[in-house]
Amino acid sequence: MAENNNAQEIKPALKKTTIGGQALIEGIMMVGPKRTCMAVRKGDGTIHAEEITQSERVSFYEKVPFIRGCIRFYKMLVKGTDALMKSADISEQGAPKEEEKDGKKPSALDNYLTNHYNVMVTLSAILGILLSVGLFILLPWLIVFLATKIMGSELADTTWMSVVLNLAEGVLRMIIFFLYLTFASKIEGIDRVWRYHGAEHKTIACYEAGEPLTVENIKKHSRFHPRCGTSFMFLVLAISILIYTVAGILVGDGRFIVNALIRILLIPVICGISFEILRFVGRHDENFICRGLSKPGLWLQKITTGEPDAPIIEVAIAAMQAVIPENADEDVW
Repeated sequence: MAENNNAQEIKPALKKTTIGGQALIEGIMMVGPKRTCMAVRKGDGTIHAEEITQSERVSFYEKVPFIRGCIRFYKMLVKGTDALMKSADISEQGAPKEEEKDGKKPSALDNYLTNHYNVMVTLSAILGILLSVGLFILLPWLIVFLATKIMGSELADTTWMSVVLNLAEGVLRMIIFFLYLTFASKIEGIDRVWRYHGAEHKTIACYEAGEPLTVENIKKHSRFHPRCGTSFMFLVLAISILIYTVAGILVGDGRFIVNALIRILLIPVICGISFEILRFVGRHDENFICRGLSKPGLWLQKITTGEPDAPIIEVAIAAMQAVIPENADEDVW
């Protein structure tokens, strides 16, 4: 890994694009204003590029501030889950096949999910949301809730202690998120996903700088990008501290079920606010305050991105070239 690129500063962009992407298994999905494309390196070394059907109709709610963020996040999650599952199959095409060790037939559930692919993708996306809510929202709150039972209800019910407990819950949420990323990085093969993530960022940065999309040009750019999903997740966790603290003061109800419901019901509010902040910061990243808000997300990208080699960058180029709009104004951030 090239250490000099790790410390490379983000170069000023000639434009800020709405084009974004996601790392896949041996591939990348790029989402443009009109087209979405996934490119995957197959087992035989060739690149498979496939356009993903994208509805040109944008609903009214996808344009409403503080609502559009939740809708876009869910749609991106479903689309990303679909592409991730497809990329796993495509990446094995052309590779030497291992001999089957047993003659087991697929179960009835496997057959159903195979024949109802959309159901499988939707269930996977919903399961991902539920796991995230449980791990990053409910688990920290549950730990703090149990701590309040130890200290006694009289102290825990005071306003100042409510603020302290919500701050502690937020810090705990950040720690769990950091540990999650750290342990995920130890999983075998995840380092290649991080390198594809880095290639996605570098390719978008090269495009924003107005340079031709070549391997050499892309290598010069930083793998850290201020408008990344990692930065969005950090904003969600940070904003949750403020929202849950205010809710705790206003509601002032220490019952278990009430607190759990409040945290779940406020998730769309937190996502909506975080999305708008990310858009604002992305548009005004020349401002020192906005740059400061971007720093934590950029720091976390040291974990979630890696320096890509030429073959990985070639995959990113294939995905990017397919989604660049003919009208340069269509993808302005």
